[in-house]
Amino acid sequence: MGRTNKLGYAAVLGLEAYSRKSVEPRLYELIKLRASILNGCGFCVDMHATEGARRGIPQRTLHAVGAWQHAQGFFEEKELAALALTDAVTRLGPDTVTDEIWDTAAQHFDEGELGALVLAICTINVWNRVAIATRMAPPIDGKHPIV
Repeated sequence: MGRTNKLGYAAVLGLEAYSRKSVEPRLYELIKLRASILNGCGFCVDMHATEGARRGIPQRTLHAVGAWQHAQGFFEEKELAALALTDAVTRLGPDTVTDEIWDTAAQHFDEGELGALVLAICTINVWNRVAIATRMAPPIDGKHPIV
């Protein structure tokens, strides 16, 4: 997309830059990993699990993102609220972003932070769709070995 649609790619990069500076790094990596798992984006799951580990998120916590509802001991309350919101926004439908999910998130984040979280969740969903549509695969080579 970066080679064929430079303006569109730049717009998504702008959202990414906003999200990176508006959402705490650990939380943003957890959000990106969770949405990528839900969307089935292998490239993005690999990228965000790798980046999360690089940022010091424990491997067990990264593994637990896939089943966060049953591994709550790995996450702070505000992270659980953000993961629930990530699930709801990623799985849009008539009963997804419920008042309960929103109100729980609002207990941990102010209005501006909630807006930033929603945009961050939307941003990773855009990246997931771009990666899947363009058939991006996780790199496996000398620089990116499977260990």
